[in-house]
Amino acid sequence: MDTTIDADFVVYRLEEAGATLLAMPGSGWSTKMRSSSIEIVRTALEAYGWTESRIRPAAPSSDKVTRMDEAMGWLPLIPIEKYVLRRVVGARSLVHPITDRHLYPWRRLGLALGADHKAIQRWHAQGIAMIVKALKERAAIKDVCGSDRPKTQPRASRPHRFPN
Repeated sequence: MDTTIDADFVVYRLEEAGATLLAMPGSGWSTKMRSSSIEIVRTALEAYGWTESRIRPAAPSSDKVTRMDEAMGWLPLIPIEKYVLRRVVGARSLVHPITDRHLYPWRRLGLALGADHKAIQRWHAQGIAMIVKALKERAAIKDVCGSDRPKTQPRASRPHRFPN
């Protein structure tokens, strides 16, 4: 990573990932186009857009999806014993892609978890600090070894033994 890893960087990337996740289409591949039940525009009003419709954000690019996968992969860096911190950080990362508003404000998270909103803010900061620490450790290993994982010695090959 070219940027310094700090709390602001991690929060930015997680919020970007949350917005990308929410911008993705709600349905996957379907057989709708292959079937004979293609919807037909029935009235002129529908044809000219006079009906109410939800504004959908543009589908994210493959680069954004790759960045989202990387950033969302950071959540497991918070230990499983601290699952509440994981939930808080994950919920707080969900940002509406059009309005840039958090889907879960501090007070709503506090109500959902039965805690004060100030405690939720502290837990979020603790979770982010755990991610920052783990990413810095990972970067240090990468600098030393030249890869993401420590190098191990390859296992010596053994001849196959077949049963008699």
